[in-house]
This record gives sequence, structure tokens and C-alpha cells, in this order.
Amino acid sequence: MRLPDFVDVYQGLISTSSISSTDPKWDQGNAEVITKLAEWFEGLGFDVTTEEVEPGKVNLMAQLGTGTGGLLLAGHTDTVPFDEGRWNYDPHQLTLDNNRFYGLGTADMKGYFAFILDAVYKMNASGTDWSKQQKPLYILATCDEETTMLGARHFTKEAPFKPDYCIIGEPTSLVPIRGHKGHIANAIRVTGKSGHSSDPSLGVNAIEIMHEVMFALMKLKERLVKEYHHPGFAIPSPTLNLGHIHGGDSANRICGCCELHYDLRPLPGLSLDSLDQLLQEALEPIEAKWPGKLSITPLHEPIPGYECDHKHEFVHSMQDICQTQSQTVNYCTEAPFLQELCPTLVLGPGSIEQAHQPDEFLSLDFIDPTLDILQRSIHKYCF
Repeated sequence: MRLPDFVDVYQGLISTSSISSTDPKWDQGNAEVITKLAEWFEGLGFDVTTEEVEPGKVNLMAQLGTGTGGLLLAGHTDTVPFDEGRWNYDPHQLTLDNNRFYGLGTADMKGYFAFILDAVYKMNASGTDWSKQQKPLYILATCDEETTMLGARHFTKEAPFKPDYCIIGEPTSLVPIRGHKGHIANAIRVTGKSGHSSDPSLGVNAIEIMHEVMFALMKLKERLVKEYHHPGFAIPSPTLNLGHIHGGDSANRICGCCELHYDLRPLPGLSLDSLDQLLQEALEPIEAKWPGKLSITPLHEPIPGYECDHKHEFVHSMQDICQTQSQTVNYCTEAPFLQELCPTLVLGPGSIEQAHQPDEFLSLDFIDPTLDILQRSIHKYCF
């Protein structure tokens, strides 16, 4: 099979919707995108395996070459939902305008697989002698990164190979990212007892108890800032944000239920178990005072922080290839899971500022530099 050209592959990816969402009205799965990627990678000589992790949720693994170690190029094939009324372009068509590719997933990040395919195709066209390949090149295309990170979590537990190094092609403006914070999001629900406001003894006011909860969380926030610090981050401490609260229904009723949603972004090295213990300690006096009134429910599975040692040879060599210093960021990726297998960097075309935005785009200025970085990386770590 002859591989379609770069733009046609890009168009094929963007026009195949693969939205993942916790809302069933939006959630679609990624099986159709994986089917296309499997055909294209097989056409370039890769051995391809697909695995349905959950119904409609599929991971793809592809391998070119044999041996141990090698380089893994990874990314996710799902996108976030979109607000059609805020788009000036069709989110499910690749539109060239203003020296940009517009479309849902152009930057975050289905388009990255078009770069990988074209980089290998161009290596073939330029006469690369694959008989001299010493280590395998692996591709991983995951499902559900935008929601549960199901694909990366599953792959890490069941990984059929162990590469030497991994590059995740999230949009970093081609800056190597060596670390990012994690993300924890929980709902705290206080269940009181409703009653007529004229007699407080008739009920238990959930808002008043939530006031105590919020005070305890603010004290925890101060503790995190004081006790945990990482100079490699622009915001060097964990952050805790109270993002949503709802309770009660009328001014003349004692509030019977109140719920607070908060998020916490831990630094690398701060374990999820440690954070859970800190939270339990913060709320313990309130739970003792109001037994059975508090419940905590995760809004999604927690994501730990991630860091690849800035002194590692992989970091230095990729800095040389990219001609720029590595950085840290505050957003999350699949890196904490793939880092369990091997040293991992996040590095890809496009800007994170375009992710999850109307009129998402990738500037055409990224095309040639990205192909160059991919080809040089493959040569360095597979030949």
C-alpha cells in the first residue's frame, strides 16, 4: 500500500471523530482512528497490534525493527468535546488558512501521528538503510487520555516491550518537557439534615459544616506551600483550588446537602498516598465532630507528578537535537505512566495554548522542524 501524503493523512485523522468524555452524550471511542493508523503503519512495514481496552477504546502498538531497547514515540488519539458555536472552521475537517492547519486534534494531538508516518516515509524515500537499524522503533497510540488516561495506564501495566527512551508528542512548541505536576480532583459532600430555618435545632446545616471543611482545606493549602518546594517549577509548590460549590435550595430552609469540588496539583515526588494521608489528617477533626456527615469521591483517577532527571543523558541529547533547553510545565500528560517503563520526555509540534480551544490550530512553521527532530531522534536511538 502506498502511504497517502502528509496532508491526506492529517485530514484522515482530523475528519475521523474520536471524542472522549465522561458525558455519554459526547463519548465516541477511538476505534476508527486506530483502524486507519494500523493500515498506515502496516503499509510502512511496521508490525502492528491493537488491543481493545474497553468497548470502543483501543490502543495501538507498532514496531519496526527487532532487538531490545529502542525508542518509543507515543501519543493519544482522542480529543476533547467542542462547542460548535464558537468555531469558525469545521472542527472535523482539516482547513488550511492563515498558514495554519485548523481542526479538532491538529495540535492536541492526533496530528502528531501524521508527522511520525511522514518522518519514516521520508527516511525510506531518502534511502535509509534499515538493515543497519540496531534497535526497534515503537509507536504507541492510546485511548482516553482526555478523561481517565485509560490507555496509558493499561499499557504500562501490560507493556509487551521495554524501550530505552520515550517521547510523547503533546504540543510543547518543540521544547523538551522533563517534568510536570500531577492532578487530583475530588468532590467533598456534606450530608446534613434539612429543616425550617426558624428553628436551627430541627436540622443540621451542611453549609455550616462545609465552612469548617473549607477552613481545613485552606490550612492544608498553606501547609503544602510551606513544606513542599521544587525550584524547577515556575509555581514551585503544590496548588490547591476550590473550584465549585453548591448547597441548599432556599433561604428559609436549613441546608441538607452541600458539595465542594476542588483540585490539587502535586509536585513530582509527592506521592498520591502521602497526599491522601495529608487530606485525612486535615479533615479528621471535622469527621470526628460530625460522624458520618462527610464523604469524599474522586472526580477522576488521580494523576501523579512526573519528572525525568534534568541531568539524564536523554534530556541532554534531546536538548541538543532540539537546540533548546528542557522545561517543566503545570499541565498533565501520560508521562507519569510511561516514565515507569523508561526515561520519558514530552515533546511535540504545536502550542499547548491551542489545546481545548475553539479554532484549534497548528502552525505550518512546525512541519519541517518536527520532521527533522523525529528523523534525528530515530537515527540516534535506533541506529
